[in-house]
Amino acid sequence: MNSTPNTDRSAQPPSIDRPPHSWDTYYKAVEGRPPRETLLKALEKFDAEVTEPLDRPRFAVDLGCGDGRDTIELLHHGWHVLAIDGEPKAFDRLLSRPDLLADRLQTRQMRFEALTLPDAVDLINASFCLPFCPPDRFQHLWRTIVSSLRTGGRFCGHLFGDRDSWVKYPGRSHHTREQVEALLQSFEVEWLEEEEHPGVTAIGEEKDWHIFHIVARRRI
Repeated sequence: MNSTPNTDRSAQPPSIDRPPHSWDTYYKAVEGRPPRETLLKALEKFDAEVTEPLDRPRFAVDLGCGDGRDTIELLHHGWHVLAIDGEPKAFDRLLSRPDLLADRLQTRQMRFEALTLPDAVDLINASFCLPFCPPDRFQHLWRTIVSSLRTGGRFCGHLFGDRDSWVKYPGRSHHTREQVEALLQSFEVEWLEEEEHPGVTAIGEEKDWHIFHIVARRRI
């Protein structure tokens, strides 16, 4: 287990027990931050596979896109992107970004409980958002993610561990290491790093983080 932080600890979402306006506060707090390391590693894996020009643009779904820090990176890499978030304010900020390349972007407001995805997706990116899915809906959400990826497609993102201090809040999904490994049985795991340390959120809350960073390639 790695106890040395390698993530932007101050850039995690606000806690769900705060009022809705905390999302606006969160978006302001993380404005201008770079894309997540999990996404960058996944893009490196895709780039390393290219030996000749692609016959079609690659297609990614950015779950919990927020203000677009990962969506923008994908667009700038030439990907087509479907950006999904349950918060309408996320799209207000994403669509007003000056660095947005909107011609290859679709957006959809949708909560995890009702998530549907297209088939044959090349990449599903889920940065610090899946833990906000209610536990009784998580298996359905995960099956939707896996079944939507083409063989050779990738998942990149994060899950929260069972020792994360937000485990006390209802409506959150947390996982043990064994449970995370079970979720990834259909994948070749290219990066799985477990991180545990004290820290703060973007809006200044102290908390204990227990995070799994994941990049995985679907093999079946």
